[in-house]
Amino acid sequence: MSEAKKEIRVATGDRAILPEGTKLVPIYIMGKQYKVPETMTIQKAIEYAGYQFVRSCGCRGGICGACPTVYRIAGDYKLNFCLACQTVVQENMYLTQMPFFPANRAVYDIEKVDASAETIMQLYPEVMKCVACNTCTKSCPMDIEVMEYVNAAMRGDIAKAAKLSFDCIQCGLCSSRCPAQIQHFHLAQLCRRLHAKYQVKKAAHLEPRVENIKAGKFETVLKDLVAMDEDALRELYVAREMEPQDSNDWQPEDKQYL
Repeated sequence: MSEAKKEIRVATGDRAILPEGTKLVPIYIMGKQYKVPETMTIQKAIEYAGYQFVRSCGCRGGICGACPTVYRIAGDYKLNFCLACQTVVQENMYLTQMPFFPANRAVYDIEKVDASAETIMQLYPEVMKCVACNTCTKSCPMDIEVMEYVNAAMRGDIAKAAKLSFDCIQCGLCSSRCPAQIQHFHLAQLCRRLHAKYQVKKAAHLEPRVENIKAGKFETVLKDLVAMDEDALRELYVAREMEPQDSNDWQPEDKQYL
């Protein structure tokens, strides 16, 4: 009986296990060449090379926007933009990390502004300098139509701007490339706040549910959940009733906790 093949382990943040036959490829970190496994993400490869992340590692799953990266492949004129946590390394990749991009953020009281183009112009007047080059969209690692939501905000279509920018993770790559120096991601956040505050219909169940909580209606079920062991909680989670995505008036069969 042949001896079991030994797993190759790498001392990265989450103890990556490399597939058999993985090759090492050259990449450049701050101008210095390192040989790293070809299957690793940029973030893991940087750790493999001996660097330690103290900041800008965040969620490690493409959610927090803390690891925006600019890179160029040797011999190719094109600049590329990505998140280090979800992009696999390529041979002769020259990397530049951009954990924070300085951008002015407007200060405002959400109670004293309205969902209008006038508010956008007052708080972020630089949007009027947009030259429609679409560089912001091309730089976005989340494939968001950045220029389109900026144009929607300029027209006062706050709802459209909020919807188009919903997946923005505030990485700042759009602003880093903008010739008009627009703070797209802060503008997007403003639009989503205005939309939620003034345009989205208030949920009818919100106030009654708050009163239920204050009255202690859910104390018993919470105590029951806390008392369960892990296996029981997993079973309950798997067996839970799921609300359909296309239903506006759905209610579970078990209504004892409503």
